Amino acid sequence: MNIKVCGITSMKQLQQLEMLNIDFAGLIFHKDSPRYVGDKMPKKEIKAADMDIRTIGVFVNDEYDRILQAVEDYGLDMVQLHGDETPDFCEAISAETEVIKVFRVEKNTKKSIDHLLEEYDDTCDYYLFDTASTTMYGGTGEKFDWQKIKESKIEKPFFISGGIGPEDAALVKKFKHPDFYGVDLNSHFEKEPGVKDMALVLKFMHGMK
Repeated sequence: MNIKVCGITSMKQLQQLEMLNIDFAGLIFHKDSPRYVGDKMPKKEIKAADMDIRTIGVFVNDEYDRILQAVEDYGLDMVQLHGDETPDFCEAISAETEVIKVFRVEKNTKKSIDHLLEEYDDTCDYYLFDTASTTMYGGTGEKFDWQKIKESKIEKPFFISGGIGPEDAALVKKFKHPDFYGVDLNSHFEKEPGVKDMALVLKFMHGMK
């Protein structure tokens, strides 16, 4: 099971995640996010760091050139497109780097999610399913009904996000799908927006064993 911790805003915490053997760290480049990385982390230091943890730049309806510039400046390993990006846009970015495309799932939806994925099948490397909100892109701290994922074919490695907390390791371990690749941890593992509580991350990791 791969673990992604999103919303990192300091080099120290990135290094701490590396020491915990976390697989992925998300750096948010959306200016409206309380976890906006902005100038909080040294670009050159991140790019030069010799770490196994893979860094993911998170963007929401951003410009092609700005995304690729951030990939270059920060030495990002992957890009997460968290907005309403078209299949053509995802394909253009994926020609330059690996892409995670996010799909927002309504909490009590009765609809299959397979129809959302059809046009993106050949345009990205991973999917991420997050809880839909009418006021924000992600960061709701709430779960959607994972049963909708179980009922879907998907046929691409995917992450589950939205409302996962330190006590949810057993729930994650119980969830089964042939393409389930990892979990995305964020707001329930924080002391404040952008500042993770590493003790809670460690608690979750121990619960996953």
